[in-house]
Amino acid sequence: MRYAYAITAAILLSGTAAAVALEPPAQTAQNEPGAIAATAPRAGAPMSFADMVAKLQPAVVNISTSQHIKVEQPANPFAGTPFGDLFGQMGGGQGGGGGTPQTREATSLGSGFIISPDGYIVTNNHVVAPGAKGATVDSITAIMIDRKEYKAKLIGRDPTSDLALLKIDATNLPFVKFGDSSRARVGDWVIAIGNPFGIGSTVTAGIVSALHRVTGGGAYDRFIQTDAAINQGNSGGPMFDMTGAVIGINSQIYAGQSGGNIGIGFAIPAEDAKPVIDKLMKGTKIARGYLGVGPQPLDDDIASALGLQKNHGEIIRSIEPNEAAAKAGLKVGDVVTSVDGKDVTPDQSLSYLVANITPGTRTPIGIIRQGKPMTITATIGTRPSEDVLAAKVSDGDDDDALGGDDNGQQGTQSASANALGVTVQTLTPQIGRSLGIDSSVQGVVIASTDPSSDAGQKLKRGDVIISANGTPTSTPAALAAVVAQAKREGREQVALYIQRARLPALFVAIKLKK
Repeated sequence: MRYAYAITAAILLSGTAAAVALEPPAQTAQNEPGAIAATAPRAGAPMSFADMVAKLQPAVVNISTSQHIKVEQPANPFAGTPFGDLFGQMGGGQGGGGGTPQTREATSLGSGFIISPDGYIVTNNHVVAPGAKGATVDSITAIMIDRKEYKAKLIGRDPTSDLALLKIDATNLPFVKFGDSSRARVGDWVIAIGNPFGIGSTVTAGIVSALHRVTGGGAYDRFIQTDAAINQGNSGGPMFDMTGAVIGINSQIYAGQSGGNIGIGFAIPAEDAKPVIDKLMKGTKIARGYLGVGPQPLDDDIASALGLQKNHGEIIRSIEPNEAAAKAGLKVGDVVTSVDGKDVTPDQSLSYLVANITPGTRTPIGIIRQGKPMTITATIGTRPSEDVLAAKVSDGDDDDALGGDDNGQQGTQSASANALGVTVQTLTPQIGRSLGIDSSVQGVVIASTDPSSDAGQKLKRGDVIISANGTPTSTPAALAAVVAQAKREGREQVALYIQRARLPALFVAIKLKK
């Protein structure tokens, strides 16, 4: 059908069939400007999407992977008994009790779209990545709308942006091009094409529900939200605007209890995806900027506690040694308000702004420290891999080290009697070791909370309060002084900087009791 269409177009342009035979027309993108008419919707109803879909659908493919997973079998509980051999054979293990690894086959399904006539395909990284710990991807298959299958080669992947580039051995394929997602507006019609639940090529339509949506995913956490139905298996498929341009790559869903679509899906904007895909195609190493801080959103409660503007900036809860922030002199508790002149907002996070700066660039960082605005210049570093970043986070939770309320170093008031709603005691090296707290941490540890207070809902026994409203709290008296000062100033909340076992420290705003 594509070949016949190309010949007809050539005849109309040249006026002779002979010209077609001698000079075949150059192949163009399915969504070449002007190829799809941007017809206004009829009054009261959207236009039909049928003509557009007929052109775009052939460029969208199903992606499947074949994987194998090595699973350690549990040891034989009957080892050393008369039943050892029997149950060892039934469980796949040996009568001696040791578990024997087993290999299981697995598959994954997703979507992708062709971006060149020679077979380059864009999809999500998680579509072609191992699906479990110990899994290995054996093969990747791209399935066309006519069910023709091709073995695909992984050209490159980028876990940070959740993008991957594949290549199949074919020519004269239908393909589509990226559009300008920065021109998308809330309320614009969009079409999603993909392979939900592996049932086959499926088309859904909806609108752009929101732009610059943050879902908590890291440096490239900025999505187009849509109510076009996106389900498991749609990942990696394209989101088209009404001119047929790819403005997003369907990537995430907010699922209900059923795990299916509830009208909230997310797509990676083309403006973020295309530069990554271009680098993967060229084999260029992808390097992103890195400040080396643990940022935390400045929510309404923390902003109120610190007397700062809402929805403007992020507070630094941790700093990596020897990274850009530490070298530049940034401190825990600084509120970063801008990066290279661009405001830090809920729609434009600190991590996103820094990641898009070339490593080695000297960059002005606007901050507020102890209520005073200032600018610090940092030389941006190189962002580590997602695996390395994940390894920096450890966990742990053990509050058995705390003594009772008669320890002798606790606050003089009970939790229910003081304005903060907690009783605390000085953090000693012995308590710190038992709680898994680094020996360098100084502060007071919570011995009890008032269940009826805000602290009782947000804090727990064993949490260490390092500072309050930016003031170190190494003793119960120091914490009490900060709370008293906040009440004198008419503040309704106090921003506490807390450490919970081995988890990263963070800021928590606590409402004071009346």
